[in-house]
Amino acid sequence: MKKPGVLIISHGSQEKTWVESVDDAVSRLNLPEPLPVEAGFLELVEGRLIQDGINRLEAQGVTDLLVVPLFVSSGSTHVDEIEYAIGAKDAPERETDLEPFEVKAQVHFGYPVDNDPDIAVMVWDKVKALSQQPEQETILLIGHGSIHDGFRQRWEAGISSLAQRVQEVSGVAHTDYALLNPDSVYDKAKYWSEERGSRVIVAPLFLSAGYFTMKVIPGRLKELDFAYSGETLLPHPLLGTWLERQIQLLLERCNEVKV
Repeated sequence: MKKPGVLIISHGSQEKTWVESVDDAVSRLNLPEPLPVEAGFLELVEGRLIQDGINRLEAQGVTDLLVVPLFVSSGSTHVDEIEYAIGAKDAPERETDLEPFEVKAQVHFGYPVDNDPDIAVMVWDKVKALSQQPEQETILLIGHGSIHDGFRQRWEAGISSLAQRVQEVSGVAHTDYALLNPDSVYDKAKYWSEERGSRVIVAPLFLSAGYFTMKVIPGRLKELDFAYSGETLLPHPLLGTWLERQIQLLLERCNEVKV
């Protein structure tokens, strides 16, 4: 008899508000059936690491782990190493120091955020207070990116498609994207601001506030004219909707697999 349980995995942060925003979304989940749910973190959250979450679920008799990677891009090397370490694939695409976890349950691994329509709404909700004349504005999404071949292309595919969705939702004249790695932030912002004469609204594609959103992004944009609040995707009620859909897809996949 199968007993599925949900493990939501994210990077983790020393900021208490980050952990609280994930826990708040988890506490509000409205699932089609009662399932045990744990949020596990890759690092920085003592007692709440990925192995802790696995152990707690398996202690409740969970036979099938429905794993939701709460990361903004499938181009994240963290997603690759977690998928390997939790036993969802035989080898990582890049070398990793992450040791394999101890898992007895069958693992069903989901998908990161990428270009999900709900995330486009979240991006717009976080920056629309900065919008004054949409017909003269460009929303510039900025993501972490990756210098590694294969991962970079996944980042670009996801964030460029997401930028198109944000334009449809927001009605601004243009949307575009830039990455911190490899760095295209200054050049993209300068192009839209100075060459195209557009008012640039910067939208950080990060789940939680931290060093990148507070220091790195503003630092890369120095001397340019832009609007920026630094607000990240979380907290936002639509995160729960996204999680519910991911869990439902994994549950269906789990139920299709014969014991």
